[in-house]
Amino acid sequence: MDLSKAKWRKASRSNDSGAACVEIAADADVAGIRDSKDPDGGVLYLNRVEARTLAARIKNS
Repeated sequence: MDLSKAKWRKASRSNDSGAACVEIAADADVAGIRDSKDPDGGVLYLNRVEARTLAARIKNS
């Protein structure tokens, strides 16, 4: 899974204090989630269905 050319964007619920900074990028098949403070660190890859399910659960919590 290659998101090296994807545009990463900070999640709207991330705060500016640096405590919770999550970035999301996606292409046609996969979404990636990473810590914006460590962009070279690990990435959680989800297929589009999994990503939508996770987003819905976060919004409803």
